Amino acid sequence: MGVKHAILGLLHFGDMHGYRIKELLQRDFGHMWTVNFGQIYPALRDMREEGLVTMSRVEGESAPDRKLYSITEEGRAEFRRWLESEPERGLTIRDPFLLRFAFFGFGEPTLALERIDEQIALYEEQLEQRRGKAPRRTLGNVQARLLSELGLMLNVSMLEWLKRAKEEIKSETAGTRPRRVAGV
Repeated sequence: MGVKHAILGLLHFGDMHGYRIKELLQRDFGHMWTVNFGQIYPALRDMREEGLVTMSRVEGESAPDRKLYSITEEGRAEFRRWLESEPERGLTIRDPFLLRFAFFGFGEPTLALERIDEQIALYEEQLEQRRGKAPRRTLGNVQARLLSELGLMLNVSMLEWLKRAKEEIKSETAGTRPRRVAGV
């Protein structure tokens, strides 16, 4: 998924300010796709030049003017082409922590356990936030609700895995045999 098509998809729900687009990308898609927020405004500018979106200024009484973006018919056609095209295949998880995790065996076990505890705390905090926002995350359609549920499930699974990994690493460093999960 590219930032251009994510923005076009969000604009199907209605006109939005750039800040709202950033907020929704993080909130609703952050568990499966990372976006560099520095890409959003340049992408919106490029999309205006391509005729995919329009921009209007909304005067603010107590705040500065804001730019409101709307999808054009050309934008809808481009989005449909992307939606109908063959998707990228394969499951890719790009998580800097997981890359580091792969090499924890070459470092100090106590440091690895500290990093795992930090990651557990982060995922527990994210899970609490997701659970609090889940009922409002539908954006009016079943697909958005299902993706929100997937984010919750992935979060829970990562927490379970991290806790099990922590116990196995603790057992290994203590010289005892780690317990295994059936089927894994």
